[in-house]
Amino acid sequence: MGLFSVLCLMSCYLPSKSAKRAYATAEVCKPFDAIIVPGIPFKDGNWDTVMKARVIWSWVLYKNGITRNVIYSGSAVYSPYKEAVIMGLYAQKLGIPKEHIFYETRARHSSENVYYSYLIAQQQGFKTLALATDPFQSIMLKSFTSKRFKSPIFHIPFIKDSVAKYNAVHPKIDPSPAYVTGFKSLPETEGFVKRAWGTMGHDINWDQYPDGQVGPL
Repeated sequence: MGLFSVLCLMSCYLPSKSAKRAYATAEVCKPFDAIIVPGIPFKDGNWDTVMKARVIWSWVLYKNGITRNVIYSGSAVYSPYKEAVIMGLYAQKLGIPKEHIFYETRARHSSENVYYSYLIAQQQGFKTLALATDPFQSIMLKSFTSKRFKSPIFHIPFIKDSVAKYNAVHPKIDPSPAYVTGFKSLPETEGFVKRAWGTMGHDINWDQYPDGQVGPL
């Protein structure tokens, strides 16, 4: 890892760093090859405020040249729609070209959003990667992203003011490509303890990695 990457990584991980300062650091480090955007359930035929904020933020980062590509992540977990596909459909309506959108549809937990997306980044030959989500989830995942991967995963939590500017944006999509037939929600197949265990990344087979870390990008 070069000195420039080290400095960028240290800046992104300072505990007191605000979303605005993290974005300023991202502008210095740009462009990232890809950002990871974790999913959120799609219910009642429309995106909720959290999904909207995450997708809008990914579009802002793309159009501002912070990232070249976007990896949307999320299986059909609590509703019969693959979260990644739903977000990608909205992103295309906003203006992100479909050739710059990648879909990770295995993840059922936030840790898996990062893990499986990291594997896609490896497969695509991406060398720089960032997590772009809400500030709370970004904080919750910092320990995981810093300890489990040999290449740095930068954090670019969304800036509320930047997202709020687009409150009036309401693109319409056809959600049918994301629909999963025979769907069963996660609570129907796993108990609370099992789900909590999965949230912490314990459903991932870490034994396949001798030192418990996924290899470099």
